[in-house]
Amino acid sequence: MRRSFFCIDAHTCGNPVRLVAGGGPLLPHLPIAERRKVFVRDHDWIRRALMFEPRGHDIMSGGIIYPAYRDDCDFAVLFIEVSGCLPMCGAGTIGIVTAAIEAGLVEPRVPGRLAIETPAGRVDITYEKPGDFVETVRMFNVASYLHAADVTVDVPGMGRLVVDIAYGGNFYAVVEPQETWPGLDDIRAEEIVGASQRLRDALAPICDPVHPEDEGIRGVHHVIWCDRPRSNVADGRCAVFYGDKAIDRSPGGTGTSARMAQLHGKGRLKIGDVYRAESLIGTIFEGRVDEPVSVGPHGGIRPSITAWARVTGHNTIFVDDRDPLAHGFQLA
Repeated sequence: MRRSFFCIDAHTCGNPVRLVAGGGPLLPHLPIAERRKVFVRDHDWIRRALMFEPRGHDIMSGGIIYPAYRDDCDFAVLFIEVSGCLPMCGAGTIGIVTAAIEAGLVEPRVPGRLAIETPAGRVDITYEKPGDFVETVRMFNVASYLHAADVTVDVPGMGRLVVDIAYGGNFYAVVEPQETWPGLDDIRAEEIVGASQRLRDALAPICDPVHPEDEGIRGVHHVIWCDRPRSNVADGRCAVFYGDKAIDRSPGGTGTSARMAQLHGKGRLKIGDVYRAESLIGTIFEGRVDEPVSVGPHGGIRPSITAWARVTGHNTIFVDDRDPLAHGFQLA
């Protein structure tokens, strides 16, 4: 059997995004968080086939658009990544919105505005489209918060690190320069990957955060390594680790949200402040701390992120059962 998938490929400030515009599986009309469970149970081979090699790669991310279950949303998105079906992906959302609007796949109820149902909750969008193309997207992300401050962990090969655990749609270990980690200068991407893997493994037995409003969102699977900016228009620089060995080429949407929540929780950002995050390749997300919120017992923020994405092409992908690598592979 051969299955075909029509995809619109794009990138958000350097990080690849694949919108599956045709060929996605029919799912029951349920909240997208419930449809996510059905997809993982019955259709996860599609994620692996489209995200893994030979059709994808270690940093591939994407999403499938579905009709919204919520009356207050224009459509729903199921995020597919090399690491699984994430509750939320900020860079992915910006790329998916850009590709979907430019291709006419979605029709906003209000021009220039969208509301998206994600597994992590409702995400509001505004976008600028002065002509045929979307120039920028502003994403009003889910409520974000500092979950735990100053967690001490012993990391093999590095020694003792002090990290903060923050949530911005996914849980992050937030690492700032300190004695055992001097920062992002003179460090290769592969070294960041190795350090992230060891840190995540070391954190697992001592820190297992659970979202107070959704117990299905738990565990520290992402790391954001922070440093001083190189650009004179940025406030900070970062490397976001996700999956098994991926470094986000953008500053990361949920990562920038978690970073702002951490800074706000420590009294270093105020409501209304702007925080411009610089990626390893020099692209910038403009974040803003929009309003205070409560996340269960935690005080948090509602952040927004403004960035751009560009469509790179249309791609019809075949998954053929005659192919022994039909469902994809990853190198260990």
